[in-house]
Amino acid sequence: MKHLLSTQDLSHADALRILDTAEEMAAVSGREVKKLPALRGRTVVNLFLEDSTRTRISFEAAAKRLSADVINFSGKGTSVSKGESLKDTVQTLEAIGADAIVMRHWGSGAAAQLADSGWIRSSVVNAGDGTHEHPTQALLDAFTLRRRLALRHGTAPHGTDLAGMKVVIVGDILHSRVARSNLWLLTTLGAEVTLAAPPTLVPVGVGDWPCTVTYSLDEALAGAPDAVMMLRVQSERMHDAFFPSAAEYTRSWGLTDERLGMLEANGVDDAVIMHPGPMNRGLEISAAAADSARNTALEQVANGVSVRMAVLYLLLSASDSPEPSTPTAPSAPSDRKATA
Repeated sequence: MKHLLSTQDLSHADALRILDTAEEMAAVSGREVKKLPALRGRTVVNLFLEDSTRTRISFEAAAKRLSADVINFSGKGTSVSKGESLKDTVQTLEAIGADAIVMRHWGSGAAAQLADSGWIRSSVVNAGDGTHEHPTQALLDAFTLRRRLALRHGTAPHGTDLAGMKVVIVGDILHSRVARSNLWLLTTLGAEVTLAAPPTLVPVGVGDWPCTVTYSLDEALAGAPDAVMMLRVQSERMHDAFFPSAAEYTRSWGLTDERLGMLEANGVDDAVIMHPGPMNRGLEISAAAADSARNTALEQVANGVSVRMAVLYLLLSASDSPEPSTPTAPSAPSDRKATA
């Protein structure tokens, strides 16, 4: 695996390989000493040209737990703010010794452009590109759901997918890279996905996507989903009025206290609420729903470190033999030809 750019590019086997490796990394994260020497001597650069808290810190923690050196780079206060091109920036970073560049960029397709450009030899991880994709967020969401499904059935998550799960993704689909990445990955893993949103926040061409679309959140909840994934309203990307008011959005599309009760009464005892963060309490989700035991937001954050450890390990590790559960280095699956 050379790059991770999009979940749409991941096969079923690729996805399971990453999730199974993440399970081994989660076992490492549960130890008193949460470090492995697997990437000692490697350098990971977090190139974040858009603001981020959870994703950047999560990648930093993941790289450090694998003993990699980490360089954090943002556009503010650097030559990027003086007009330096992406090409010159990444070539400078590689000259410093970058083995992997984890990039968040405002432009859709920027990560693929970087990976395909021939400018650098480093591995590229897409940490969010415009409104296009955010693959590691989808992977950590799938990891969280798979663990919940295994708990329900009393089985180990290794080697299993999400066949039979019903997931509703709610809200600002139009501007959400998280929604797109989750749609492709969840359907690849066998889940049934429903998008619930106002007509103004549904992308053109959604009819060709492998999902059901509804314009009624109440209708979606009545279908007894296993998970409801609430999306943040991305007002910073909105240059027009997509709904009359915040109060109207909450009334029709927010996970209110009443809809929380509906979720709890629909017959799926372990149905969960998911959110990629940050949460806009009182807009897309009520305080009661945000603080509910069903909300997996913090679980998702914790799982994100394990998933990103797995991604960095699979991209950069040259070793195939030792087990991840040993204090030396984690194993990589033997099929090195799979690509992401």
